[in-house]
Amino acid sequence: MTPRSPLLIANGQGFWGDSILGPIRLVREGPLHYLTLDYLAEVTMSIMQKLKSRNPGAGYATDFIEMLARILPICKEKGIKIIASAGGVNSAACMHATGEVIKKLGLSGLKVATVTGDDVLSRLTELKQQGESFKNLDDGRPLAEVAGKITSANAYLGAFPVAEALNRGADIVICGRVTDPSLVLGPMIHEFGWQPEDFDQLAAGTVAGHIVECGAQCTGANYTNWHEIEDFAHIGYPIVEAHPGGEFFITKHHGTGGKVSVDTVTSQLVYEMGDPRRYLTPDVIADFTSIQLAPAGVDRVRVYGIKGAAPTKFLKVSVSYESGYKAVGQLTISGPEALAKARLCAEIIWKRLEFDGVTFAEANKCVEFLGAGVCHEGIVPAMDPPEIVLRVGVKDKDKTKVNRFGMEIVPLVTSGPPGVTGFAGGRPKATEIISYWPALVGKDKIEPHVELAEF
Repeated sequence: MTPRSPLLIANGQGFWGDSILGPIRLVREGPLHYLTLDYLAEVTMSIMQKLKSRNPGAGYATDFIEMLARILPICKEKGIKIIASAGGVNSAACMHATGEVIKKLGLSGLKVATVTGDDVLSRLTELKQQGESFKNLDDGRPLAEVAGKITSANAYLGAFPVAEALNRGADIVICGRVTDPSLVLGPMIHEFGWQPEDFDQLAAGTVAGHIVECGAQCTGANYTNWHEIEDFAHIGYPIVEAHPGGEFFITKHHGTGGKVSVDTVTSQLVYEMGDPRRYLTPDVIADFTSIQLAPAGVDRVRVYGIKGAAPTKFLKVSVSYESGYKAVGQLTISGPEALAKARLCAEIIWKRLEFDGVTFAEANKCVEFLGAGVCHEGIVPAMDPPEIVLRVGVKDKDKTKVNRFGMEIVPLVTSGPPGVTGFAGGRPKATEIISYWPALVGKDKIEPHVELAEF
């Protein structure tokens, strides 16, 4: 196969809940070879696992199916392939739902692949017996501390299984937990024939994936100089123009809103950055200090000079576990001395709960006075505005205590100071807290699996 150069890869989803218009506009508004869709944050896997426990047919990104119904005809017409981490913890169900959409649209001859092997929840005991400790990467705690509370455990797979699915002819690739850049790196490996030892090229593809993984964050969204950005409502989602040697360009479709510049790309490059010299992935260690950026025309940035090194022998594992309950409520307090009245309202809540024998540790209480400069406390001067949103919350292992707290907010409307004019969201009820446990597992213990079906 002669590699396409440039290879056009766009990312249309930065998370589960991103605008459905991103991918729809990307396939309609210009040329494209691959559309990637990144759905999975760390906590998302636990949410999906919980959904699957209630319904064996759930556990994947349902937005993906709705979106497919709108873009598949044009993707087939243009030959655009789709790669998505939409499988969550139930890639098989996601594949089935995808097949149903294909049939409903009257399409045929589309090959759908799943990439699995990341879910190790059922294998934790087996893997521990094989010497895997799963100690917490942040503080070294043993996994035994959360035994019986774990809700999900997924290893981050790399890009080569994605490339394998494409090598086998897949038009749509549905992944579980893969690293975010793998969605973009996979088609480069497939098209350019990159090998596991091509560290500089793999590092370049990883950097490209990192730049576009959050969608419009590299085309002007969430950008410090936001006043420079035109037409946020029609902001263009990013496109990678990739070349076999590892050089690539970041751009967007002509005529869309937003901006692609060295500054907007740099802003995204430092997002979620650890050691810039050692950006660790399953396939390569990328040296972000080697990245060279240069303007290459209107809304077009050249990225080149990237260096990579051999990866480690481990994969990162994202473990989620239950760690108690929380509840949060809010009141709007207006009129003169709104801040003082809001402080009094919070004090009343704690005293009334204490009178009823319900107390919370200070570390488990949250009190915020939105509007008085608390979001950037110590940076923005404090104010005494004409209205305040009092946001108050608790967390505890005792669900009954947390629900009791929720009963003491709305009574302040009639039994507190004047000006309590708004109560939002109904009485807050206890909801489960899902906490994050980062760990490692040996690569030799994880076997990615690719399954292909034609519809």
